[in-house]
Amino acid sequence: MVATTAQQPFTIAKIPAGSWTFAVRVWLATILALFVSFWLQLEAPFTAAVTVAILAEPTRGQALDKAAFRLTGTIVGVAASIAITGLFSQARDLILVASAVWLGLCVFAAKLLDGNRAYAAVLSGYTVANIALQQLDNPQHVFEASVERSAAIAVGIVSIAVVNVLMSAPDRQSRLAVQLTAIHRRVRDYASAGFRDEGDSATFLALVRDIVGLRADVASIAVESSSGTVVSAAARSAAVSLVAELQAARVLNAGHADLGPEGSAWKMRELLRRDDHVCQDLLALSSAKWPSRLQRAPLYRSLRIAADTAVRAALWFAVASTLFVWAGWSAASASLYLVATVAALGVTTPNPRDFAAIALVGAPVAVLLAGILEFVVLDGADAFPTLAIALAPFAIGAALLLPSQNPVWSGLGRINLIAIPTILAPSNPQSYNPEAFLFTSLFIVAAPAVLLVAQMLIPPVSNEKQRSQLLAEVRGELGPDNKNSETPEEATFRDASSIGQFLSADGAQDNRAIAELLSCFDRSAMIRLCSTKLTQFADGPLAPLARQAREAIGTRDTAALRAVARVLRANASHKDAIEAETAECLVLTSDMIDRNSGPNSSREAT
Repeated sequence: MVATTAQQPFTIAKIPAGSWTFAVRVWLATILALFVSFWLQLEAPFTAAVTVAILAEPTRGQALDKAAFRLTGTIVGVAASIAITGLFSQARDLILVASAVWLGLCVFAAKLLDGNRAYAAVLSGYTVANIALQQLDNPQHVFEASVERSAAIAVGIVSIAVVNVLMSAPDRQSRLAVQLTAIHRRVRDYASAGFRDEGDSATFLALVRDIVGLRADVASIAVESSSGTVVSAAARSAAVSLVAELQAARVLNAGHADLGPEGSAWKMRELLRRDDHVCQDLLALSSAKWPSRLQRAPLYRSLRIAADTAVRAALWFAVASTLFVWAGWSAASASLYLVATVAALGVTTPNPRDFAAIALVGAPVAVLLAGILEFVVLDGADAFPTLAIALAPFAIGAALLLPSQNPVWSGLGRINLIAIPTILAPSNPQSYNPEAFLFTSLFIVAAPAVLLVAQMLIPPVSNEKQRSQLLAEVRGELGPDNKNSETPEEATFRDASSIGQFLSADGAQDNRAIAELLSCFDRSAMIRLCSTKLTQFADGPLAPLARQAREAIGTRDTAALRAVARVLRANASHKDAIEAETAECLVLTSDMIDRNSGPNSSREAT
């Protein structure tokens, strides 16, 4: 008998071969971007190299999706830069104030989005700091600087796109299909565990986090191929259906033994119905066909948290501006740009202060490596092939850190990939100026340090406050009203995204809040399902009964809900009739309301 083992991926120096090919692609794209920038005689070729570093993503679709949003964010930021300098060209302080306000507005938008959309929003914010503030003394050159920056970004986008195509960068579609299929298997296992009384909230939370975490990836595959839009729609519908099935499995695992055999049978039928929807969506995904039901995957948005974060980001920039103005540094605009960049990008992460700390650690490392590259490796060399070869270990080494699951290593890799070409500032011919290098290095290190000082004076929104706000909002949204014209499945996905945000704010250890959040999740899903089923009686003889049930749901009158359920059962022609289905849904909903409303809730035998 021969033992078989799973095939391990090929590695070089214990690093997967896929990571090496990704790193080589990043290096080649950087060299191509610099070469084209030199040929076009752009004023800031390093901007093209930085664009490549920012768009360095493992798959082609992720890079293209991010490129599209980078271009969009740049256009918006350029327009804002021209408007701000046009309005306040004679008042430096007002330009700083306007830049802070604009940054806050962009951060507010970013907190209501996710993935590359959030990146585009913050990019629009710190682009103003890059263009308008860099031209404080020459506002008439803002338009020229905007054109130069846009041209360099376009060169970077084209460079990485060409290299990804020529080197056959992997697509996200096949891997995403495998992930969704694996999650479907886990959801089924979770449902099966309920029969053995082995279902637990930890497994449920892990599944929710994994499903809603794919939302940004689902959007990115739309640009991978000609069928990308279809595949993205199928994957999105599959993710929404998975959350719906997971919620049905949770209801099944909850027991509710007092509901009787009819209630248990209804829960099983509901679970199987949702499982069939998932299977249909996964089949559409694998065959690149439109799903039978087009579903949105809405994101939960907390306006209060977004506003609090936006105000803090604007104040951080204002504090940094004040410090630099007070210090009297004439060339501090570069540091202010970096402050805006790190502050804006930090709010798209779970912990902005940790992000700033990683930037503070990574900045001196990048300065050291850039110094070695410029004054030791290149040491006065002026030939482009020499620059290309000299950049290889630095670009490839930093890119190898990007796929790391450790946020510190991944962050350091991204910082070095961006900062090294920024400090080196490749030009044709290359300038070797130690004084300019020291000044640039000083400002790059000073930026995260000043930002950390500002964040100590004005702390970011704490995890505790975010969790409290999310829980209060979710608690207040319980009800049958559907203000966003969402299907029950779509609304359930939105609620699941709020759970994901709660977990991102270190909520996994807050057992009491988690229990209440999941209770609200269960009740909201069931109330919406009941409301949808009751709409089928809106124009029939049972319309008054449906209105009575809706009013009972709104007032949490469980006795009235059970009374309506009895009448519906009496009007059902068979056990699978819509009247019977709605009756069981109402009974289960009333049971959930009673279980979470304290000992004084009204209960009746059904």
